[in-house]
Amino acid sequence: MSQSSLHEHLTCLAAPALWLSPPSGQLTGGADGLYVADRRVLSRLVLTLDGAEPEPAGATMLGADAARFTAALGDLTVERTRTARRDGGTEEIRVRNDGAEPVTVTVSVEAAADLAEISDVKAWHAGEPGREGPDEAPLRDGIAHTGPDGYTVLLTGRLRAEPALAPGEEFTTTLTVRATPPPVEGFRQAPPDTAPPWSATPLTVRSEDRRLDALVGQGIADLGALLLADEGDPYCAAGSPWYLTLFGRDSLWTARLALPLGWELAAGTLRALARHQGARHDPETEEAPGKIPHELRPAHAAGWLPPVYYGTVDATPLFVTTLVEAWRWGMPDAEVEALLPAAERALTWIEGFGDAFLSYTGSPDRLVNQGWKDSTDGVQHADGRTATPPVALSEVQAYAYQAAVLGAGLLDAFGRPGGERRREWAAALAERFRARFWVDGYPAIALDGRGEPVDGPASNMGHLLGTGLLTPAEEDLVAARLAELDSGWGLRTLGTASAGFDPLSYHLGSVWPHDTVIAVLGLVRAGHPGVAAGLARGLIAAAPGFGHRLPELFGGQAAPPGHGSHAERSRRAVEHSGHSGPAGRTDDGATAGPVPYPAACRPQAWAAAVSPALVTALLGLDVDVPSGRLAVSPLPGFGPLSVSNVRVGAAAVSIDVDPQGAVSLIGVPPDLTLDV
Repeated sequence: MSQSSLHEHLTCLAAPALWLSPPSGQLTGGADGLYVADRRVLSRLVLTLDGAEPEPAGATMLGADAARFTAALGDLTVERTRTARRDGGTEEIRVRNDGAEPVTVTVSVEAAADLAEISDVKAWHAGEPGREGPDEAPLRDGIAHTGPDGYTVLLTGRLRAEPALAPGEEFTTTLTVRATPPPVEGFRQAPPDTAPPWSATPLTVRSEDRRLDALVGQGIADLGALLLADEGDPYCAAGSPWYLTLFGRDSLWTARLALPLGWELAAGTLRALARHQGARHDPETEEAPGKIPHELRPAHAAGWLPPVYYGTVDATPLFVTTLVEAWRWGMPDAEVEALLPAAERALTWIEGFGDAFLSYTGSPDRLVNQGWKDSTDGVQHADGRTATPPVALSEVQAYAYQAAVLGAGLLDAFGRPGGERRREWAAALAERFRARFWVDGYPAIALDGRGEPVDGPASNMGHLLGTGLLTPAEEDLVAARLAELDSGWGLRTLGTASAGFDPLSYHLGSVWPHDTVIAVLGLVRAGHPGVAAGLARGLIAAAPGFGHRLPELFGGQAAPPGHGSHAERSRRAVEHSGHSGPAGRTDDGATAGPVPYPAACRPQAWAAAVSPALVTALLGLDVDVPSGRLAVSPLPGFGPLSVSNVRVGAAAVSIDVDPQGAVSLIGVPPDLTLDV
């Protein structure tokens, strides 16, 4: 199967389980299947009527965990409702006689399991040579199929029936698949013990733009579907289908962007990662004392990386900043204090770079690049040369600066030593950055191993805004450059003048929604609402093209002029759908809709977290519970806007913005001072 078909698949998710289904609903090979905890427990599911496959007529998502597939054969209509459950999935099959005559039909379902590891399926899906799939075993009603390692699959339900249907009559049957993974030592992906922390008071948005409302609703539903737990602590798996596990960078950014849903997700993510924080030096796994891991998987499912792998340069400073942000949003002091030793170890790892910039060397047999742009060619000069290691990324210096400054304040607040030393280290880093990174009026992507700036405007600079690393005048320069990178659908990862620019590459001109919303948040903090609003409108305009479920990334082709106007967005607003067709092109070469990246994961955690992050940006929220302050400064042009259940500490706050920008709030805790 070609990778291009992954975009067309519908994903029903209840982590660690997911259905990956083509629009026909028939599971016949490739990446199709029902997976539980990184194992494919259903590799084949083919429905026939009188021995023939019905003709597909439509497919649509029903929230995050379910989809409906419609097909027909003659006068018979088939509706299949597929639902993911944490331990497997169900499929309800309805066959209806829409003809004028009675009919007897043989309804037959062929089911099989190959128990393939997700890493192997990904390799076959990508066309890696020499990788052959395992044999499938037919599944029978009520007979358990057990693999050689003890992994068990049980299917229950009628696989064959011969109903006699009068005109208008229907036959219904339900298949249920449950999987029981064997006990494993060490890390494993476990379903959450409880419902998402925000489920009792879900955040909702009501606006004149139906696309925004739908985008927020779908994103929050997907975050709940991606929820897993490590020893009871909730975190969001990085993304479906390949990355349903704990990632340092991805899970931390997701929790941080999702803070309007409450501090609990951040607290769980921090505790889970602290549990696996580096304690020794190990060149094989790249572990080091204080370092936060990159990716964790059970030993049997690790694929080509070690089961616990530390090859990331940015997760460690992000751990510290996420802890501080969660505290500001109301994480209780006792829970924050319990994580201070882990934060201090992380700060010590950061300081260990001394007078050098935070950098990585990478590994050709693991990860060459170890920032968020982790493709092998993701960091390159404007002339197309790949950056030589060691590589010091610009955004990582900003993360480190912010971690040191915020971490120092946190240590001060809890009466622990070391704050002043961290502030001095951060100030020196800022001076070194100012002297070395700036080229042609913008910060370089990185410094390479020769100390040469990696030039060419790139979206990395958006991560610097609001961290404190830049002066206000420098932030003005960055804001202007970001406006040049705006595709109309979001922020391009690389400028069009660079030799390597390719709008359908992974990191060299595509649009990553999380990358765009991080820039939007930074622009708001830096006082550039106009550029921020433009980028936010682009993401909102792109959402219907993906059924309001933003993918990991999509093409960086230009959007047509006026695509974000109110009249246009009202005309083009669509109902939720499972997949989109080709974008098409306008007369001037711009795309009428965002162009899918064929192999993008969807849902992806930090893309789903764009939804609550947009709420933060559009309302201009600045929350600091320990200081007793809540500020609201809405972006102009998005009212009227009504947001319910922004969780601040233990409170659920509702915020209304009228068409003139006037703000009213309900449910603000009495110990917070409002700044509107």
